[in-house]
This record gives sequence, C-alpha cells and structure tokens, in this order.
Amino acid sequence: MIKTVASVDLPVDEVLEIKKNRIIPVNGLTGKEKRISVVTGIHGDELEGQYVCYELLRRIKNEPEKLTGIVDVYPAMNPLGIDSITRGIPAFDLDMNRLFPGNSEGDMTEYLASKIISDVLGSDVCIDIHASNIYLTEIPQIRINELHQEKLVPLAEQLNLDFIWVHGASTVLEETFAYSLNSRDVPTLVVEMGVGMRTTKEYCIQMVDGIMNLMKQMGIWSGEVKAPRKSIISVDPDDVVYLNAGSSGVFIQEAKHWTVLKKGEIIGKIVNPLAGEVVEEVVAPIDGVLFTIREYPVVDEGSLMGRMLKLDVCKEAFDV
Repeated sequence: MIKTVASVDLPVDEVLEIKKNRIIPVNGLTGKEKRISVVTGIHGDELEGQYVCYELLRRIKNEPEKLTGIVDVYPAMNPLGIDSITRGIPAFDLDMNRLFPGNSEGDMTEYLASKIISDVLGSDVCIDIHASNIYLTEIPQIRINELHQEKLVPLAEQLNLDFIWVHGASTVLEETFAYSLNSRDVPTLVVEMGVGMRTTKEYCIQMVDGIMNLMKQMGIWSGEVKAPRKSIISVDPDDVVYLNAGSSGVFIQEAKHWTVLKKGEIIGKIVNPLAGEVVEEVVAPIDGVLFTIREYPVVDEGSLMGRMLKLDVCKEAFDV
C-alpha cells in the first residue's frame, strides 16, 4: 500500500510528496506484528538505496505468504534532490540530514523533517541507507554512535555487511535522522556503501540479503535467508587511518579496494597531465585494509584519498 507521508505545495501548481510503500501480511494485522522501516534518499545524489528498495520489495512480493510483520519502505526522503541529482534540497541549499527532528510549525523543510520522524516512530528497527559522495567509494559498512552501540551492534551483525564502525560521540551530529530516532528509542542503523550517483548491484544484493536475515531474526519473515557474513567491528578511533593528498593533480588508482596492503605499498599516483610527471605517490601508511578509496580523480592538496583499517583489527576476516 503506497501512502503519502508528507505533502507540500510548490510553485506552478506542483506538489512535493514523500511516499512510502507499506507491505503487511496477506492475512492482515493482529496488532502484535514487528515493524521494520527501510529509509533512503535523504541525500539526492546517493542512489544505492534505490536498488535496495526495489530488490527488497520484489523478494517480498514473490513470496507474500512468508511475510509475518510490517515492512515500510521509504525510497525518496528527498524527492527533489533525487530528481535533480542534488545532494541537498534544491533551491534551499540545505542538507536534509541536518534538519531532524524538524518542526511541524516551521518552514517547509522543517515541516517535512517532522512529518518523516513522526511516520517512522514506532518502528522496531529502522535502516537508514546512504551511499558515499561522488568522490569516494566505500565498502558496505554500518556506522554507529558509541552512545547507542550496546543496542545497535547486535542488530548490525545481522545485516551481512563487511564492516561495523563505532564512532565517538563527539563526531555525531544531533540533527541527523539516525540520531533523532535513536534518541527516541527507535534503533536506527546507518549504512554507507558504494559511490554517489551510481548503484553497485553486488553491494545492494548483499544489503538486501542482510535485511531479509534481520527480518527473519525479528519474526517479520518466515522464508529462507542467507546466513550473514561475520562483520569486522572497530570501536577504537585509532583503528582507522586517513589518507590525504599532499599535492594537487589527477589521481590514478593502482591498489584494489578492500584488499590487504603492506606499509609502503603504492595505492595510486597523483600526476600532472600538463607536465607529464608524477607529483606524488600515495602509499599505505600502515599494514592494513583499504576500505575507502578515491573515486573522483581530480584532487587538491588535502583531499581525502582513502581510509585504511589496521590489520590487527581484520586479520581473521582476511586470513592473515
């Protein structure tokens, strides 16, 4: 059942509508069912979640008799951004993920944020799916505020993703969708995967396998599911090392994403196309695994080139 969550009038007789698709058991509701909400499209240039929504709904519709709970799918929280492939809300120059929990008496953007929060409240679990931006590619991962790790890490381990990254509380913005829901007792997991303005099919399938598994554990799905892979979990901020460009130019990647690298191994080169010269070699600063890599080749001094996870944290996963 497709339902309008929020609606506002726009100029020239147009209407902005945020919609969800609610799927319920074929025999109706008893009032005791668990509910999972899958949310994506808060940033209009992050499209990985679009395929996830399609594939999740397709699987449920193929075996509707196996559904034993409520599934709410919100593909486009920022429909204007998705239509224009704009990260924020067009014309307002606002990041929607800095507006929550919103204000029902506020301006249009605050009103929309408040309606979204009101609609998702009551979920037993919410999954907030993001992609990276156009500059970086991320392996499928879940990022968790350390304030909520006790209740969220066990849920995250069911989602079949490669990496669970627990962040310090000081890095968390209280105006985000996930923080607003977690602080209102709706366990909300933030997923990051892929790259902006693209869909990575294998990552999306991996994500849907995980959602189906979590639904099974929650009693929302009675069908067969795949056992989730064992996620690498990082809780120490020193586990992650950031790589920044020391020069400007064009980045040529050489190392493969999500592979083990030894300290000093070349990740890529920054070249000067005019001079035909290598201006910098980007090398691994530690023994570890490359889990973020630069996708957009033009870089300036200080640009983020990637992130590495210390090998000690992931030895078991890579059998080293």
